Amino acid sequence: MVSRYLSLVTLEEAIEIILKHCPPVTGRVIAPLMESVGRITAEPVFAGYSVPEAHLSAMDGIAVRSRDTHGATDKMPITIPNAIRVNTGNVIPSGYDAVIMIEDVWEESGEYVIRKAAAPWQHVRPVGEDIAESEMAIPRGHRILYHDIGALAAYGITGLPLLSLRGGLIPTGSELVPHGTRPAPGQVVESNCQMAAAYLRSLGVVAEVYPPVPDEPDQIREALDRAVSEHDLVIISAGSSKGTKDYTAEIIGELGDLLVHGVAIKPGKPVIIGRIRGKPIIGLPGYPLSALTILREIITPLIRMAGIPVLESATLRAELTRSLTSDIGTDEFVLMTAGLVGGRYIATPLSRGAGVQMSAVRSNGVLRIPRDSEGAESGELVELSLTVPEGVVRSGLIFSGSHDPVLDRMADLLSPLPVHSTHIGSMGGILALKRRHCHCAPMHLLAPDGTYNVSYLKRYLPGEEVTLVCVAEREQGIVSRDDLTFDDITRVPFINRQKGSGTRMLLDHLLKERDIDPRAITGYDREMTTHLAVALAVKSGEADAGLCVASAAKTTGLSFVPIGTERYELGIMTEDLSDPRIRSLLDLIESDQFKTLLTGMGGYRTEVTGMRQTLSL
Repeated sequence: MVSRYLSLVTLEEAIEIILKHCPPVTGRVIAPLMESVGRITAEPVFAGYSVPEAHLSAMDGIAVRSRDTHGATDKMPITIPNAIRVNTGNVIPSGYDAVIMIEDVWEESGEYVIRKAAAPWQHVRPVGEDIAESEMAIPRGHRILYHDIGALAAYGITGLPLLSLRGGLIPTGSELVPHGTRPAPGQVVESNCQMAAAYLRSLGVVAEVYPPVPDEPDQIREALDRAVSEHDLVIISAGSSKGTKDYTAEIIGELGDLLVHGVAIKPGKPVIIGRIRGKPIIGLPGYPLSALTILREIITPLIRMAGIPVLESATLRAELTRSLTSDIGTDEFVLMTAGLVGGRYIATPLSRGAGVQMSAVRSNGVLRIPRDSEGAESGELVELSLTVPEGVVRSGLIFSGSHDPVLDRMADLLSPLPVHSTHIGSMGGILALKRRHCHCAPMHLLAPDGTYNVSYLKRYLPGEEVTLVCVAEREQGIVSRDDLTFDDITRVPFINRQKGSGTRMLLDHLLKERDIDPRAITGYDREMTTHLAVALAVKSGEADAGLCVASAAKTTGLSFVPIGTERYELGIMTEDLSDPRIRSLLDLIESDQFKTLLTGMGGYRTEVTGMRQTLSL
């Protein structure tokens, strides 16, 4: 078959090609009951016997013949002949058809007296009440859940007929090191196949990850041949775009047929689809988010083709907080963070870099930008496919604004409340708060008069009522490897924060005070979006100095020379203070536990931590 090396097909065409040329075929296995959780039944499962197998007492009391109790009242008690004492779960003797609770029985001279008649089969569990012998317990195509196990064990089931789809996963690349190994420069921990295997197992697919294979054609060929012989589906993770050591497509073509090399999606365009001995072979691109897209958009439909049920993702419509552009002709999938703010859903795009795995960790939804669209505008309603239950999205707390390492620690202490932070600078946070795109806007904006935050809120949120909650006063300073000071930044490579951040505004304020032209600073235009990113750039040698908070310098083991103390506060719409999510946050900030945490991180003063200031702007 003709190779289509990067001759793109649409996503729908790619799935149709798999369906036509190599649909996955499931087998059938009998698996032990305790190994079947999450797997799919291949046949209906029937009870081996009735449960219960005899009439049982549902109460502690006496077993009676109901006809012997007729006419019993408070005024005309009846002594029951031949009543038999029973406890819960005891077998009801033959001929008896009711149980009277022991609380309703009086014992006189060794005989039982009652004052109320019993109805037939009162407090009796009849034969087969739960399930009757040969009755179907589980239908074909059912995913076994944990509570099914208890019932099936009680029904005498020891093994289950399950659908068997076996997936073999081959990581390739001479630069790969096994999971759990710290990589040296130029090395990469193998993660794509770990992610893919975890996903397949969550769907009930048996997944085996082979050891990494170096970029040697003979070894890749041998690994592919073995995997095809042992599995129903093979996923090979490699650099599948054009490169000097990309052998995957060629070897698939040698062993079988290369059906597709390139699908019009982003990320994930260089995916490979092939067929060897009638079995589907999927070549994952090397970038993690590209691989994730292929798992979600191509391999998930492939699993459904095999007869394994996979639930469709829930969707919701949300207001886009930032404009997105996209290339015509390509379906683009953008990871998003969504939340409920001011009674409506909002959605914020995360980094679109294919290697930024934290975008996947932080996301709770995916936006598909169709290939006939150039993107979407800020404020537009878009439809997201959720990767979590909608309730998780509704319960999340959204921060947008200035970054500080303490935000991550706050998120940890607020768990299990989901917390999402977008680092867009203090000015970006004020605008997000104005548009109701967040619950809290962290900020530290220095005004010309030396005050923080209030004058900017008055300027940009007139007519609103906002409460400022102080997180802490914190030290800003010069981070370096060699005890550099502010006076040194014009003579060494520098790393800056982004425009609109409070740190950038502080720097510009200090430069103006000292009559220093920003153009005299090498690296003034080199921007980072977090304090930790600044510190890491200095630590790695990208720059010799930067401006950040003390806790970031301490975390990275660098020297720190303070230049001043500023107030780091959260802007919150006053009307939102009664929101349970906000109340949880405020309780945390006011706690001794949080103040102890700040002290331990270093560079924070907690005398005014938790102080509130309500502003009618």
